[in-house]
Amino acid sequence: MAEFSLDLNEEQRDLRDWVHGFAAEVVRPAAAEWDEREDTPWPVIQEAAKVGLYGFEFLATCWADPTGLSLPIASEELFWGDAGIGLSIFGTSLAVAAIYGAGTPDQMVEWVPQCFGDANSPAVAAFCTTEPEAGSDVGAMRTRAVYDEATDEWVLTGQKAYATNGGIAGVHVVTASVDPTLGSRGQAAFVVPPGTPGLAATRKLRKLGLRASHTADVFLDGVRVPGRCLLGGRDALLERLDRARSGQRATGQAAMRTFELSRPTVGAQALGVARAAYEYSLDYAKDRVQFGRPIIENQAVAFTLADMRMEIDAARLLVWRASWMGRNNRPFTAGEGSMSKLKAGEVAVSVTEKAVQLLGGAGFLRDHPVERWYRDAKIYTIFEGTSEIQRLVISRAISGMQIR
Repeated sequence: MAEFSLDLNEEQRDLRDWVHGFAAEVVRPAAAEWDEREDTPWPVIQEAAKVGLYGFEFLATCWADPTGLSLPIASEELFWGDAGIGLSIFGTSLAVAAIYGAGTPDQMVEWVPQCFGDANSPAVAAFCTTEPEAGSDVGAMRTRAVYDEATDEWVLTGQKAYATNGGIAGVHVVTASVDPTLGSRGQAAFVVPPGTPGLAATRKLRKLGLRASHTADVFLDGVRVPGRCLLGGRDALLERLDRARSGQRATGQAAMRTFELSRPTVGAQALGVARAAYEYSLDYAKDRVQFGRPIIENQAVAFTLADMRMEIDAARLLVWRASWMGRNNRPFTAGEGSMSKLKAGEVAVSVTEKAVQLLGGAGFLRDHPVERWYRDAKIYTIFEGTSEIQRLVISRAISGMQIR
């Protein structure tokens, strides 16, 4: 009989402890400052690069874990430190995942190192897919890519919304429609190299949470990129378009492939925020004395904390299952990837709200970090697929029907 265990192996435990140490010693002490400044924490990113936490080698090591657990473990610990700074460090990985998932080996060699820069001068990358009129409805994408045979260039025109690292990134990975008649099946992903004319981000967006992570709208005005910047290459694109036009079943789509790779990891980020709020609330309830005894001795408080812990652990199991399935090429027949992100995101919102309530008036003040975690948590029911979209994915998977 095959052995079953939920114990982490030695490498995973070492990874967890290492990232947790960085989060506790470097990230948390800086979190309030960068949240207040609403600016990219370049010194923290540089420190992460120097210790080996920021770069493709780190991601590749995590992705190579046959259990699929290393990246969610690292994500939970880093975002336990702070979600805004965590996204500044890990936000580049979404663009890298797009290159890794759709690009050729030569494209990976050329572009992935440029996404990160080096330890002395780190860079960030941006994945640009959401649009003002095409958020959850990816098929409504209006950004166009037109091939210019005379110059072997693609010309990109359109607007992207809510792009993490948009405008400050060196490398931008942009999804665009090459054949609007095919909807989402007529889309492709392109690398826009550093310094390419025509790409601009005119203003940084001010947000409820994740304030240490840069977000901007990105405008593409006749942006010309060489033919080699089409991820996967033109031959593969033409073959895919021919299959779509002939009515053959789709094998994938540029934006959704990236989201499928990232949803369990995003769920792990939400877990980090939730766990931070739970642990802080637990300590507070043990120390806070009212009516002559610690408030945790009141059943209402103790039961709330018990529910918080139970929901976090349940969400983690869904995240780990989906991560293992994705790494081992198990199909998400019941929307398991969406389940993990949906559950973890809603747990993060619920747990951080309870944390504010448990602290009472103190929880509403910036003197305590729970108000920041409460603000940060909300995005996890919105980005990379809203909770409603996750439910749609799951319902379609379990019913086999085109639920709308």
